[in-house]
Amino acid sequence: MSATRAHTNAASVPSADADAGDDADTEDTLELRLPEEFLALLDTEGIDGGGHREPSRDDGTTPPYTALTPLSGDLLGNIADWGPVTTPAGVFHLVPVQVERDLPLVSRWMNDPAVTAFWELAGPQSVTEEHLRSQLTGDGRSVPCLGVLEGTPMSYWEIYRADLDPLARHYPARPHDTGIHLLIGEVPHRGRGLGSTLLRALADLVLDKRPACARVIAEPDLRNIPSVTAFLSAGFRFSAEIDLPAKRAALMVRERALRDLL
Repeated sequence: MSATRAHTNAASVPSADADAGDDADTEDTLELRLPEEFLALLDTEGIDGGGHREPSRDDGTTPPYTALTPLSGDLLGNIADWGPVTTPAGVFHLVPVQVERDLPLVSRWMNDPAVTAFWELAGPQSVTEEHLRSQLTGDGRSVPCLGVLEGTPMSYWEIYRADLDPLARHYPARPHDTGIHLLIGEVPHRGRGLGSTLLRALADLVLDKRPACARVIAEPDLRNIPSVTAFLSAGFRFSAEIDLPAKRAALMVRERALRDLL
C-alpha cells in the first residue's frame, strides 16, 4: 500500500482531511502564521536535518535505526521522543529520517512502480533528497520518518501539522490537526493488512503524544483504492472528496472522540 504525495510543503507534499457535514458549513479554513521570533528558535544550522542530533557511541559510530535526540525540536512534540509502540504485527518505531543514512533506501522505494504513480518522486536520488531536505530544513511542521518494524525499516511516513500546511486552504482546518502520509516500502509487507494495522497504531500514538490534537487527517488519492481501504480499516472515516493541486483526494479523519468506537 502506498500513500499519495499531494500536500505542498514549500514545494509539494501529500494531503490531509476535511470534516464534511455540519462543520463544513460553520467552520472557516484557518491560515496560521508562526511569529518570526518563534521561527528563529527553530534554526537548524549546525545540526542534522530537522533539529535532531544523533546519540554518540563509544566507538564514534551511530546506531543504525534508533530515534534521534531532539535538539531544537519540531512542531509535533518531538517525534524522536515518541518511542516505540506495540502492535499486532510487532514493535513499531518512527525514526526521523537522516538523509545521509536513509536516502538510498527511500529513493529506491520511491522508484517502485507501485509507488511512483502516487508519490511522483521517481528518478535519481537527488529528486528524493530535495523532497526530504525541504522538510528537514523547514520550520518543523513536517517530519519525514522511517517506519521500523521489529528492527527493520519497512515504510516511509510523513507526519505533519495539517493546520499549518497549505492543505488547510482546502478543508475546514482546526488547530493542531495532524496529517499522515504513508508508503509501505517493501513488497513482502504489502497486501497483508499491515498498512491498516500500522495506521491505527500510529494514529493512536499521535493522539496519545499530542494532547492538543483532536483529529488525525489523511488524504489518499481517490484512485488509490488499497490506501483508502487501509485508512477505513484503521478507524478513519471518509469525510469528503477534495480537489488538491495534484490530485482528487478522499479526505479521511480519525477523531479522538470516536477513537474507541471505530
